[in-house]
Amino acid sequence: MRRRILLAILLAVAVTGAALGIPLGVTGLLLVENLAREDLASSAQRIAAILDDQLADARPLDLDQVRAAVPRAGRLTVERPGATELRYGTDPGEDVIVESVPIAKGGTVELAIPAAQLRTRQTQVAVAVVLLVVLSVGIGTIVATVTAQRLARPMRHVAGRAARLGGGDFRPDPRRYGVGELDMVAEALDASGTALAQLVQRERQLVGDVSHQLRSRLTALQLRLETLTVHPNSEVAEDARAAQEQADRLAEALNELLAAARAASEVGAEPVDLPAVLPEIAGEWRQLLRAEGRALRVRVSGAPMVRATPGRLREVVGVLLDNALRHGGGTVTVTARRGDADGTVVVEVSDTGGGVPDELAPHIFERGFSGAGSTGVGLALARALAEADGGRLELSVKRPATFSLFLRVPTPADVADVRWPPERTPR
Repeated sequence: MRRRILLAILLAVAVTGAALGIPLGVTGLLLVENLAREDLASSAQRIAAILDDQLADARPLDLDQVRAAVPRAGRLTVERPGATELRYGTDPGEDVIVESVPIAKGGTVELAIPAAQLRTRQTQVAVAVVLLVVLSVGIGTIVATVTAQRLARPMRHVAGRAARLGGGDFRPDPRRYGVGELDMVAEALDASGTALAQLVQRERQLVGDVSHQLRSRLTALQLRLETLTVHPNSEVAEDARAAQEQADRLAEALNELLAAARAASEVGAEPVDLPAVLPEIAGEWRQLLRAEGRALRVRVSGAPMVRATPGRLREVVGVLLDNALRHGGGTVTVTARRGDADGTVVVEVSDTGGGVPDELAPHIFERGFSGAGSTGVGLALARALAEADGGRLELSVKRPATFSLFLRVPTPADVADVRWPPERTPR
């Protein structure tokens, strides 16, 4: 993109330079020649006026009186009918500029100078015009380069912002570029990110509510049918066993649907190297915390790998760091370690502030609930994104506030081109 902008501006500068430089050069050459001829004609007219005075007084023509008016390296020729031609000066050669002026009694005064001096001046003017055009193109190149960089940089940032949005990073980006159209795109991306975040949260809530309600009803139905399977009436017991079999199949189908929905939500999940990713995420918040006089520390025990969507992981950790910045105090610590359960990694974000009040702790992940005047969307969104990757986000300690993000360790099946044999389960 930057190359296209640069080439377009350079082409415009080159066309403008040619459109102005060629006429300017031609005009300069003609102007130099006209000035030289006007000077030569003026000298010839002065000589003619002196000679006319001599002829009017009936005196013989004396060219010594007009020597001062003859240009250097020029030649003066005076012709009169029936009189000898008079000359003064040196031979100017074949390439000359000549101006003639009439005098009394039908005579003429002819003044000639070498054209070499005129050609030298014209060359100087042409070189000056060329240098001016080159200088203009050079300045245009510098301006084009700076302009291309200023336009390409925000466009690359907008493209990166759109890519992060597609990867699940729904955080608004306050950066603006001073270009109306690009600012409109940035605002549209922020609005889309907010809408997508709310959509993801609603989807997760709906799936959770539906699964909870269906599981509760199915469990109650299965318990009821299990009681009927031992009914003394054989027909009732047989019908109850058949109904229970259908309920078991329905529960299995529900589990498969929920697993398929979970797999679809985790379609972008991949093995992520926490020792490399966490310092990069923390680096975005270090300056903000430093501006508040606070420190940020990152501790990673071992070299844990997790299975997550990079954009979602960045979003969840970013929400926790933003929460610590806004509502916490003191030093913020990000810790990654192996969990107590096998196949789990825990990422903890804590600070040394006052913590979470007891009355707020049960509601801190509810959408729209906030104890400090914020929107109340961040933590609810972070939990929904964590669950979308098969993880879990909890408030593990209220004082000091410590949030724990539980993530799964990747298996060989999560790595491309690696296939595990299917588990054999009895039917």
